Amino acid sequence: MNTSGDRLRVLLRECHLSATDFAANRKVTPQHVNNWFKRGIPMARMEEVAELLSVNVRWLRSGEGPKHPGEDCGNIGLNVPTRTRPERTGARDELDMPFYSELMTQPPGQSSIGEIHGHKVRLARRVLDAMDVQLHNAICVAMVGNSMADKIQDGSLIGVDRGRINVIDGEIYALEHDGMLRVKYLYRLPGGGLRLRSHNASEYPDEIFSAEQIQEQHIHILGWIFWWSTLNNRRHPATLP
Repeated sequence: MNTSGDRLRVLLRECHLSATDFAANRKVTPQHVNNWFKRGIPMARMEEVAELLSVNVRWLRSGEGPKHPGEDCGNIGLNVPTRTRPERTGARDELDMPFYSELMTQPPGQSSIGEIHGHKVRLARRVLDAMDVQLHNAICVAMVGNSMADKIQDGSLIGVDRGRINVIDGEIYALEHDGMLRVKYLYRLPGGGLRLRSHNASEYPDEIFSAEQIQEQHIHILGWIFWWSTLNNRRHPATLP
């Protein structure tokens, strides 16, 4: 890895972040991020990118010194200021998140969202640190259907922060709607109502619920979506060697 762009590419891979998702997070175009891969991260963005991905600025810029804050630099004469996180000391690089899904309940045909015991999803600690998500608030669900395509593909794993349920317009949240798991952009409406919007808006029009309908239909927010895996649904036919 000879450039900051090379190091950025590897960091995103380690965090299971696509260039498109990272670009959206930084409010730049995917082409900007591809240019960073090729030419290096602009100096004006170096510190914020290092902060987001929980690495040292010096390492990201030049590859020198410790990669993560709090790591021993291995050089007595080197004075590198670091931003330490106490929980990182001796911590695992990957963490297990509980997996939640729709569970069938009584009477037959009804469901509710609950944990699938014994089923865990492993995610890099760096992702939770970068998005400021506490482990005890992190759960994982799976995307079902194509309402959020091509943003989140059917079958993608989704990280949900249960500590963030206050709606910020235009952010993506996981919901339980009368026992059904749903993933939508949310917008607040006067009087306590909600607008639900799909990324695949041409096939799934907006849905509007009043405060009374939200209560009657048992709609509640599970949490803010901070991460999702990416699947390539454009499969090429297998070829024989």
